[in-house]
Amino acid sequence: MRDLFADALKEAVKAKDARRTSTVRLIQAAIKDRDIANRGQGKDPVSDEDILQILAKMIKQREESARIYDDAGRPELAAQEREEIVIINRFLPAQLSEEKVKELCASVIAETGAHGLRDMGKCMNALKERYPGQMDFAKASGLVKELLK
Repeated sequence: MRDLFADALKEAVKAKDARRTSTVRLIQAAIKDRDIANRGQGKDPVSDEDILQILAKMIKQREESARIYDDAGRPELAAQEREEIVIINRFLPAQLSEEKVKELCASVIAETGAHGLRDMGKCMNALKERYPGQMDFAKASGLVKELLK
């Protein structure tokens, strides 16, 4: 994935697309920060799965910022945040539909033999392992909780 970001940066610079250039640089900086943090803890560099989690977190941050800018009457800043979301989304795998997420949550519950809320962690770990970057795990958590009640 790192090569993908390097290629995207070269392409954005050649196209003189300032928004895409700055967004790809922000992605690379976030990955590098995580690499440095991992090195300090004696861990390996960031994996592709970790990169997907970083991208998902960046999208959530921008959604929150856009909402705050809208509430504050700054639509131009909210639009910038939404443009960055579109750029970051290009690097993520296709998101699963809500119906598919419900179906996968139900199948993981059946596979793990979960019976109550105490088994929720087991179910969520299985989902995160199998579908990194393909679903919003906060929403999936709510669905699993609902199904386990």
